[in-house]
Amino acid sequence: MNVPAPAGIATLVAYVATIPAANLAVTHFGAVPVGFGYIAPAGVYMVGLALVLRDLARESAGRGAVLAAIAVGTILSYFLADPALAGASAAAFAVAETMDFVVYEPLRKRGLLIAMLASNAVGLLADSLLFLKLAFGSFEYLPGQILGKAWMTFAAIAVLALLRRRKQASASA
Repeated sequence: MNVPAPAGIATLVAYVATIPAANLAVTHFGAVPVGFGYIAPAGVYMVGLALVLRDLARESAGRGAVLAAIAVGTILSYFLADPALAGASAAAFAVAETMDFVVYEPLRKRGLLIAMLASNAVGLLADSLLFLKLAFGSFEYLPGQILGKAWMTFAAIAVLALLRRRKQASASA
C-alpha cells in the first residue's frame, strides 16, 4: 500500500472534515442565503469545497484513499450530526462522488482545472438532487444548492489557477 505524501494526507484530512462540517452546518444553522435571493441548507459551502478537495485528494493520494475518506467522513457525520441527515448526505455523496470520478478520470488528461470544473458540475447537481430529496423531500432549495456549490467551486478553482500561474512564473524566472 502506498502511503500518501504529507500534502496528500493534509488534503484527505481537509476533505474528510468537510463531510461532517456540512452536516453540522445544516443541523445548527438551517438555511442560509447564497446570493440572488436564493437560500440553501448551510452545508452547501462545505459540499462545494468538498468537491474540489476530492479532486485534489485524488491527485495527491489516489482513488482508494478518497473512497476510504468518504467512508470516514460519513461515519464521523453519524456521530456528530443528525443521523437521518448523515444518511441522506452519505447517499448523495456516494452517488455524486461516483459520477464525479466517471467524469473526472477521462478529462484529467486535458488538464486538472478542466477536469475539476466538469466533474464538479456533474457532482454538485447529483449531490443536490439526491440530498434534497432524501433530506427534505423537496427540491425547494435546488437553485440555492447549485449556486452555493458553484460559488465554492469557482472560488477554489480561481485560487488553484492563481497558485499555478505563480508557480509557473517563479519556475521560469
